[in-house]
Amino acid sequence: MLSEALTAGKFVVTSEIGPPKGVDTKEILSEAEFFKGRVEAVNVTDLQSSVMKLGSLATCRLLVENGLEPVFQVTCRDRNRLALQSDILSAYVLGIRNLLILTGDHPKLGDDPRAKPVFDLDSVQLLEAVKKLQEGEDMAGNKLEGEPPEFFVGAVVNPGADPIEPQIIKMEKKIKAGAQFFQTQAVYEPEKFAQFMDRVKGFGVPVLAGIVLLKSAGMARYMNKNVSGVHVPDPIIQDMEKVEKEKRGEKSVEIAARLIRELKGLCQGVHIMPLGWGDKVPKVLE
Repeated sequence: MLSEALTAGKFVVTSEIGPPKGVDTKEILSEAEFFKGRVEAVNVTDLQSSVMKLGSLATCRLLVENGLEPVFQVTCRDRNRLALQSDILSAYVLGIRNLLILTGDHPKLGDDPRAKPVFDLDSVQLLEAVKKLQEGEDMAGNKLEGEPPEFFVGAVVNPGADPIEPQIIKMEKKIKAGAQFFQTQAVYEPEKFAQFMDRVKGFGVPVLAGIVLLKSAGMARYMNKNVSGVHVPDPIIQDMEKVEKEKRGEKSVEIAARLIRELKGLCQGVHIMPLGWGDKVPKVLE
């Protein structure tokens, strides 16, 4: 289990899949097979980038049925406090024990900008709601029937943000609200990440560094321009530029493996985001 592995001080690897835009789950279940026996748990994204897709909750249950331990990502963007609490209780009933709580991207960034955002709660408030559910009450103070659910609850942090102080303040608030582990935004600068970890080492909460598999130099430049707190250094971009298109996958694996080796002594694990390249995850770990 993810919670046991992190509690035991093991260097933990998690990965991630994105549900399909439709009901054909063959491809993601095939991708998930590459994770078996290689990663501790698999995140399932919740309408990532505000793009309408199959739900994270249903996909998490499919992973349970296929012998994998899921991490149910829950964003505050699309549901009010009633629906969020209901989905979290539903997750427990369906055998899901790990949560990752996020605020979520605004719908204007997605594939249907007409969608109305909800944001009844933010990530800190939702963490507090999960804590209450685990104490046997809903947010309104009404008692839950039966034994209360027990979750291993995670949150996110951006170690490359500038300035970093607001992230550290928010991280402290999330821990106080019940966060038991953190996954980070993509890390490409181990030295900068080391400085961040030095600032937060006293918090005593496991941190998994985010590793995004680069698909091209263009993708790296796009992230540098559009993804807050992520900077892909020029030497990595040049590495991707030098290789032929059919060898980009190999180069991406090489870059990710090198980053993990450099990060290994700094944090409690890594979270690999393959973006559909699940077959590359075993190669990165090898």
